[in-house]
Amino acid sequence: METENTLPKVLTVNEHPYTVLRLLGKGKGGYSYLVRDGDKEYVLKQIHHEPCSYYQFGDKLRSELQDYARLKALGIPMPALLEADIARERILKEYIPGDTIDVLVSRGAMEPDYLRQVQAMCDCLYPAGLNIDYYPTNFVVREGRLFYIDYECNTYMEQWDFAHWGIQYWKQP
Repeated sequence: METENTLPKVLTVNEHPYTVLRLLGKGKGGYSYLVRDGDKEYVLKQIHHEPCSYYQFGDKLRSELQDYARLKALGIPMPALLEADIARERILKEYIPGDTIDVLVSRGAMEPDYLRQVQAMCDCLYPAGLNIDYYPTNFVVREGRLFYIDYECNTYMEQWDFAHWGIQYWKQP
């Protein structure tokens, strides 16, 4: 995993440079960085090809782009996809500042409305035959509104839906 000492200083998307401010996180598919272009901040996701013992991948970048389109069509609140750099396997998306659900759970600051909002997402996803990754680091609350900040979605399976898997991570300890 990258540390503050090994972070790149600049990353480009389609030849446009972005200053790296910090690593936001590492997931199954890539590293997400908070980057800046002038006064505006974005998230730049760099696809990685590190092995993941519990998940099989095809073309990660193509999957990200297809998943984004499917979730956007369903009206799932997400950061906008701004640009894709196919050659470098990078995507640039809107930065949504706010606390993640895991931070809110650890602080004892979960609101019942956040569960209602994720259930509303499920009400759109399940009829379309989809699940998203309900892990709480994938959700940010900004001004009371819940956003799914990952683009990953998968074929619906009950064992991986919110009620059977995700909710366990959204409960106060």
